[in-house]
Amino acid sequence: MLSFSVIDAPATRAWDETAYLLNVFIRPGYNFGNADEALGYGYGICHKIEQGGSYALLVAGVKADFQTVDEFQSSYLISQAANELCPNLIWQLRNSAANYTPASSLEVFHG
Repeated sequence: MLSFSVIDAPATRAWDETAYLLNVFIRPGYNFGNADEALGYGYGICHKIEQGGSYALLVAGVKADFQTVDEFQSSYLISQAANELCPNLIWQLRNSAANYTPASSLEVFHG
């Protein structure tokens, strides 16, 4: 006889939060003061996605918040938040990113 154990929602959420923290809290460049701050920022991204915020606005917000022009750093944080903290919103995020074109380095440095 096979037996399966079901992971309850709080345990799953804790696992997802741990994965998010491992991927962004210890990563250089974000400089979150503590784990709660990192989680709060990630859940803030989720809230913006849920409210219909476009991918372009999310990227611009992350760049402004972390004072960077690094496209990868911005998109990495957004994707980690969506994948780990609000996977139910991934499709909405992907749709909003469909026609996104990153700024070229020439535009970034010469405005």
